[in-house]
Amino acid sequence: MRKRMLGKTGLMVSEIGFGGEWLERHPQEESVELIRYAQEKGVNIIDCWMPDPKSRDIIGRALQGSREKWYIQGHLGSTWQGGQYVRTRDMKYVKPAFEDLLQRLRTDYIDLGMIHYVDTKEDWQQLQDSAYMEYVRELKEKGVIRHIGMSSHDPETAGLAVKSGLIEMLLFSVNPAFDMLPAGEDLEDMLSEGYRYEPGLSGIDAGRAALYRLCEEENVGITVMKGFAGGRLFDERRSPFGVKLSPVQCIHYALTRPGVSSILCGYDTKEQIDQAVGYEDASREEKDYASVLANAPFHSCRGECTYCGHCKPCAAQLDIARINQYYDLASMQPQVPGTVKSHYMLLEHKASECIACRACESRCPFGVPVAEKMKKTAELFGC
Repeated sequence: MRKRMLGKTGLMVSEIGFGGEWLERHPQEESVELIRYAQEKGVNIIDCWMPDPKSRDIIGRALQGSREKWYIQGHLGSTWQGGQYVRTRDMKYVKPAFEDLLQRLRTDYIDLGMIHYVDTKEDWQQLQDSAYMEYVRELKEKGVIRHIGMSSHDPETAGLAVKSGLIEMLLFSVNPAFDMLPAGEDLEDMLSEGYRYEPGLSGIDAGRAALYRLCEEENVGITVMKGFAGGRLFDERRSPFGVKLSPVQCIHYALTRPGVSSILCGYDTKEQIDQAVGYEDASREEKDYASVLANAPFHSCRGECTYCGHCKPCAAQLDIARINQYYDLASMQPQVPGTVKSHYMLLEHKASECIACRACESRCPFGVPVAEKMKKTAELFGC
């Protein structure tokens, strides 16, 4: 496993990392074994943005006895309230949630203390003289967090953080679907409803390209999230390009962006870990994404769910990301597969319970029309 220096942190992280958000899907022992298997393959960095006790307990158990072999990205402001994820800057929740993270991960320090999910300039500005930021700095001074990082999906906001000198690394969403934009197009047009690329158009959004260059210039290392766009890039029927890419091609795309040190992939199985780690020995032909994208008939940049969970909490208690996943799986087929419908029917709350308050839409980094999609899902599954 090749390693790269994570910017000014000086940490040598594995090119292939571990994004932990899928751990809670499986029995605890199975997920513990998955993390330990990744360690055997040379993976040494793991992200824990998840506030739920199960995910945190799994990571703590898996790293027991080998804590020194791992670098942990632990988030401040990702909290568990009433059985749901809530992003907050309220210290009444932030501090207990971080203390819970340390306890469940069975550690007394976090390598990368992440300012969690900052996607607007207003949020970044409000943080500057806040009790939240004082707490982050206090933890850094005490050595409880060794380095300060931030997670974001917005290049302009992320750029402000990089220029501030406060953060030493950045967790950012990187994949061709988010990056590839036709040169010279107006951003508002590209983000409008139903926008599609025409054949032959290509390029990288200037703002995102500028962020990657800035990170490289300022020595702020990037770890990558959403590298597979929720798995959509693996299927030409769901890919916004109209063509499919392989895991190796997506990994290569991310690792060839300036400033990028590691891509944190989500795993359900050991086979998926093998596929990702297989990048290390892949041929040039296997890594080549450019020729695939050059012939892509079209692509879009907004409106598709990547099941990241930032839409939570839901006033109607819906598991929006899971519902979207089942809808996407079912709508790909001529008829709704029985297995998908059975999984959907096991959900405690169904799409038909959506009250269309649209609060989730304001939190979605990718502009998904959630209320509209819940209506379509209710019609598809009948409830």
